[in-house]
Amino acid sequence: MGDIFYVTTPIYYVNAEPHIGTAYTTVAADVIARYQRLKGREVFFLTGTDEHGQKVALAAAERNESPQAWVDRVVAHYRDAWDLLDISNDDFIRTTQNRHTRVAQEFIQKLQESGDVYLSSYEGWYCVHDESFLLSSQLADGQCPECRRPVDWVKEENYFFRLSRYADRVLAHIEENPDFVQPEGRRNEVVSFIKAGLADQSISRTSFTWGIPLPFDQRHVMYVWFDALLNYISAIDYGTDPARFERTWPADWHLVGKEILRFHAVIWPAMLMAAGLPLPRHVFAHGWLTVEGRKMSKSLGNVVKPSELVSEYGVDAYRYYFMREFSFGVDGNFSRRTMTRRYNDELANDLGNLESRVQTMVDKYRAGRAPEPRTPGAEENTLAEKAAETFASFEAKMERLAFNDALSDVWEFIHAVNRYVDVSAPWALARDEAKAADLDRVLYNSCEGLRQIALMVAPFMPRAMGEMWRRLGLGELADARIPADAAWGGMPAGAECVRGQALFPRLQE
Repeated sequence: MGDIFYVTTPIYYVNAEPHIGTAYTTVAADVIARYQRLKGREVFFLTGTDEHGQKVALAAAERNESPQAWVDRVVAHYRDAWDLLDISNDDFIRTTQNRHTRVAQEFIQKLQESGDVYLSSYEGWYCVHDESFLLSSQLADGQCPECRRPVDWVKEENYFFRLSRYADRVLAHIEENPDFVQPEGRRNEVVSFIKAGLADQSISRTSFTWGIPLPFDQRHVMYVWFDALLNYISAIDYGTDPARFERTWPADWHLVGKEILRFHAVIWPAMLMAAGLPLPRHVFAHGWLTVEGRKMSKSLGNVVKPSELVSEYGVDAYRYYFMREFSFGVDGNFSRRTMTRRYNDELANDLGNLESRVQTMVDKYRAGRAPEPRTPGAEENTLAEKAAETFASFEAKMERLAFNDALSDVWEFIHAVNRYVDVSAPWALARDEAKAADLDRVLYNSCEGLRQIALMVAPFMPRAMGEMWRRLGLGELADARIPADAAWGGMPAGAECVRGQALFPRLQE
């Protein structure tokens, strides 16, 4: 099973427009998808929106709109944001779509018939904002431990999923597959949570109607989290197209925020076990982003939208900063000061200036044509070895989602290419006709350095690296593949190199 590389974001709850936190997960998933395509894999990249639940119904009512009209309007903001950020998702699932409703009803019917769903009543705490049931022991000063909002005492008839029946199996899977839940600290939290004891999970509501009706009891609608988790299989035609489902499932990576890890690492595996389906290969929970040291909130007025930053820095710099500045598994703090510094120091100075001066010299000294490589000397051999080492380290880190470490390695290579140009001094070689072959060698290897950089950075900055690739006379970067194109010396002699505007014009600090 699973011939296709399958990566997902969580489906985003449509209570508000996307911000840098939701975009953080989506950009990371896009980087994974683009990297795997670069490796020649067939990829299915899924994102989407979670559109049912009490919170959505309340939000729509406050605006005197129908829930469907409200979600349609908010979903448009998500689609626009992902287009703005060059997100290359293959599908966008909505839980209000018929294809999802059909799968959700079929799935819960299967569990009901197998005895894993039963009718009882729920009495306890409920957080409307997070759509989550809570034990008294989980509350923090009487509030939801995640969003720190007041909780409601709820008493109603519900259907329950026999989560407790699968506790031992889920725990065994996590312990036998240590890379199933990542990073390690989050895995330990999940293990402790399971060992503390799992209660059966309420999976229906009767106090509102905005949801998917249960096929065996129309008085109830599905609990929003049970409904939402099924998007990962409804989007790949579970129950409708077995061949497609077999080729795509299980997911290689579910990317989630740490606040929803338990749903994905405990409830979701149990649901799949109950249905006799394989579990996803990896669930990765990343940290939260704060803004200037403070949690984002409407009340503080510090919610940052991607469009604001893209208008200031450009889309490639946006994508680069969020993957470079933070370790993907821990919390991070966004500030414009650090974003501007990274832009100027790393994009404008290190990379942009390197590209500009190499292209300028090829244009000036060789009429815009990449010269012959000539016989390499010690400096060229050192640079080629550095490129091979960088690629090996880069790939290893990309496979474990260490994006910032992978980019750090690439920037060490960028520094090495810059040093190579400085030490080789092609401008000095150009003054001596007897050193024409030496100049060819230096300019060729400088271009080759740029080619190597473009390959590695492409998943992070597809637009800028695509332009750099074209300026090197290499055609479309989408046609490149690694490891084949990563071999040193792939720059074709005679390629038409084109000078252009600065890829990253320096910003005022």
